[in-house]
Amino acid sequence: MEINHILLLQFLMGLFSLVGFGKSDPNPLHDYCVANVKGPRNFFSNLVPCINPDETSVSHFATSALSEPGDMNQFNFNVTLTNINNLPGLNTLGLAMARADIAVNGLVPPHSHPRASEVSILLEGSLLVGFVDTSNRLYTQRLRSGDCFVFPKGLIHFLYNTDLVNPAVTISGLSSQNPGAQISSLATFTSKPPIPDEILIKAFKVNGQDVTRIRRNFGG
Repeated sequence: MEINHILLLQFLMGLFSLVGFGKSDPNPLHDYCVANVKGPRNFFSNLVPCINPDETSVSHFATSALSEPGDMNQFNFNVTLTNINNLPGLNTLGLAMARADIAVNGLVPPHSHPRASEVSILLEGSLLVGFVDTSNRLYTQRLRSGDCFVFPKGLIHFLYNTDLVNPAVTISGLSSQNPGAQISSLATFTSKPPIPDEILIKAFKVNGQDVTRIRRNFGG
């Protein structure tokens, strides 16, 4: 499939803007810090020790992790994310890339990235996407191949493939090497230990049977 070069350039400019102005990761102190994923980790942090710069190679800065689709989950989507294991050279650089494959009628449910803004370009298919701001205002847009959309940091957002024939594929840039992801429904109904039923009953104006049914639907 051929992508409009102007749209691709706009996507890259948007990604660079996110990294430059909206990133949550600290600024690097060196040209790069290729992650030593096999070394000891004596502290709890998103960062890991660097390997000796004299031992770095071009392979540390390239990956094919996003070249193939992954297995679908219960919502009929899969997300593959670059990380320090499949792309060690991104360590400390304050960004990540992700590929989302969304099957026919598949949904990436309302979720958030607590540490990153996200800009996505739709490579194949069509999607209904949107996010909700902190005043509960909903912004939605139907995307076609080549379209881009920005999801602000920390806000709940979704991607829905309304096409009954074709799957959808997106590539996203995120403004943190460890953006985090939390699906709202799963966090609410499958937490460990579980949120007390009376909290969910009051919050969602449902009864105990509804809470049990929803938990069962999610495998909780």
